[in-house]
Amino acid sequence: MKYLIIAIASLLISTSKLVGQQEPWKGPSVNFSHGKLRVSDNKKFLVFEDGTPFFYLGDTGWELFHRLNKEETEQYLENRRAKGFTVIQAVALAELDGLNTPNAEGNKPLIDNDPLKPNEAYFALVDWVIKKAEEKGIFIGLLPTWGDKVDPSTWGKGPKIFNKENGYKYGQWIGNRYKNSPNIIWINGGDRDGGGANTPIWDAIGEGVKSVDKNHLMTFHPWGEKSSSDWFQNSKWLDFNMCQTGHGQRSYSIYKRLVDRDYNLTPVKPCLDGESRYEDHPVGWTPDVLGWFNDADVRQALYWDLFTGAFGHTYGCHPIWQFLTPAREPIGLARHNWYDVLDLPGASELINARRLFESRPFLSRVPDQNLIVPSYFPETDYVVATRGDGYAFVYFPTGWSAEIQLDKIGAITINAFWFDPRNGESKFIETLPGTGTRKYTPPTGGRGNDWILVLDDSSKNFKAPGK
Repeated sequence: MKYLIIAIASLLISTSKLVGQQEPWKGPSVNFSHGKLRVSDNKKFLVFEDGTPFFYLGDTGWELFHRLNKEETEQYLENRRAKGFTVIQAVALAELDGLNTPNAEGNKPLIDNDPLKPNEAYFALVDWVIKKAEEKGIFIGLLPTWGDKVDPSTWGKGPKIFNKENGYKYGQWIGNRYKNSPNIIWINGGDRDGGGANTPIWDAIGEGVKSVDKNHLMTFHPWGEKSSSDWFQNSKWLDFNMCQTGHGQRSYSIYKRLVDRDYNLTPVKPCLDGESRYEDHPVGWTPDVLGWFNDADVRQALYWDLFTGAFGHTYGCHPIWQFLTPAREPIGLARHNWYDVLDLPGASELINARRLFESRPFLSRVPDQNLIVPSYFPETDYVVATRGDGYAFVYFPTGWSAEIQLDKIGAITINAFWFDPRNGESKFIETLPGTGTRKYTPPTGGRGNDWILVLDDSSKNFKAPGK
C-alpha cells in the first residue's frame, strides 16, 4: 500500500508538470542594457533608466546561497529564466541556521559570528550566484540578513548578532561589495517585525547600504500580514513598499487591507506582495483541515495583487524556498524535494501574466473597481478590475458574472476577449459600442476556473492579449 501511494503521488507530480508547461521565455529574462532601475515618474511602478517598464516577477529562493552548490544553482536559475521570472529573492545570512551550518562548499558566512568579519570563501559563492543570475537576465532581491539575526525572540535559531552600530557597518560592507552588480535589488528585513527595538537596527542596515550604494533600489520584507509601510513609509532608504499576504488567507480581504492601502498611501511609493500563498504549502499550516495551496491559489493571489495596484508579484513554492532534499529536515510540513516541484503548474503559469501585462501600455495602469457595476461578490470569489490607456482587464476568479460599465474605457468601439490565465491563450468575443453596460459570464465556473476579460479600444490596434 505504501508503494502504491508513492507511485500515485509521483504520477500526480508528473501530470502536473505536463499540464503546467508554457512556451518558454526566449533569451535573458531582463535586458540590463536599459540601465539601472528607478521609480517611475508617477511613483507607481519600477522602470529602467531609459523608461522601459520593469515587471517584477519574483521567486522566493531564500536558501539559495546557503544550500545549493553551483550545479544545482545553474539548474534552478535556468528553470526560472525559462519561466520568465525576473527576480530571485535570496538571503546572504540565511534563515535555516545560516550562521553555524556551512554552505554547500563547507563555508560559514562570518568568522566567530561577527558581522564585521565576513568569510571571503562564503561570499565568493554568493558572488558567483549573483553573476550567474546576471548572465540569465535575473535580478537578485538580496537580503543582507534574515530577521532572526536581529530578533530571534519569535522563531529561528539566530543568534542575535546585530545592533545599531555593527548593522550600519555591515550594511556598508555588503553594499560596497555589490554596488556595481547590475542585477541587485536590496531587500532589508527578513520576515520580522520592523517596530520596537528592531527599528533602529533595520534603519542602520538600510542606511549603511544606501550610504555606499547609489545604484540600487531598496525595500523591506516584513513578517506575515504586514507591510514595510507599517514602519518605514517615510524612511529615505525605502524606495518601494513590500507586504506579505502570507500563507493562511484565501480571502480577497487581505489584499484590500495591505495592497490597496499601500497603493493609496502618501508619500506615493510603488508596492507589491513579496511573500504570498506558496504553492504546495499547507493552508494555515493545517492541511488535514484546509488542504494545500495549489495553482488556482497561486493565480488568484497573482491577479488579485496586480489588479489591486501592485506593480509586480512574488511567487513561492514551499519545498523550493528551503531547497528540501531527503537529507534535510522538512520545514512547515513540506512534503516534496525541491527539484521535483520546479515545474508545478502555478510556477509555469505566471509567465502568462507577464506576457499579458507587457502586451498593453504598462505605466498607465490603475486599479479601478468603478468599471464594475456595484454588486455582491463573496470575498473568496471577488471580481476585480484594472485599466490603462485604451484597455481594461477584469479578473473573474471562480466564474461569477459581473456587469461592466463600458463608458469608463473611453472608446468608441471595444474589442472584447477572454484570456485564459492557465495557458495564455485568448479568444475573441465581440466588437461592441463603448457605451452603456454589458454583463459578462466567464466560459467556465468553479474553483480553478479563473478568467480575465480584456476590453480594448479598437482604435489602438493592439495585438491579441499576451502577444
